[in-house]
Amino acid sequence: MMRVGILTVSDRSSRGERPDAGGPAVESALASLHPRVERYEVVPDDPQTISDRLSLWADELGLDLILTTGGTGLGPRDFTPEATLRVVDRNAPGLVEAMRSNGRTHTPHAMLSRAVAGVRGRSLIINLPGSPRAVVEGLETILPALPHAVEVIKGEARE
Repeated sequence: MMRVGILTVSDRSSRGERPDAGGPAVESALASLHPRVERYEVVPDDPQTISDRLSLWADELGLDLILTTGGTGLGPRDFTPEATLRVVDRNAPGLVEAMRSNGRTHTPHAMLSRAVAGVRGRSLIINLPGSPRAVVEGLETILPALPHAVEVIKGEARE
């Protein structure tokens, strides 16, 4: 069973000013994999907080898959990609390239995403947009590859 963490990055949701829609969208889109969501948290758009949480979940908890939602755009408080790049050991650009490519069939705004993906230890970390619709579209694109990616990272399968 895949052990998952979902990290919503949003100033407003972390302050309780609006409900988090991205995190529930991630959980719903992952349902076909029957994951065990072990961590779910909403944090502000603060690079250090994001990096700390990703490191903790990968290093201390050893989660297989960590998905962030939010903070991947061009806004002045969008720091999720930088915070993620700070902690990953190796990049996995094909995942986000596929999501952006598919996203462009739905909206030209998909090309504005700065999302990144990478591996830290034995954890796969993937940034997703904040829009619930974009989360679902993005995960539908990469979902078929995720179980194998996790197995390879954990040393349980060959590439």
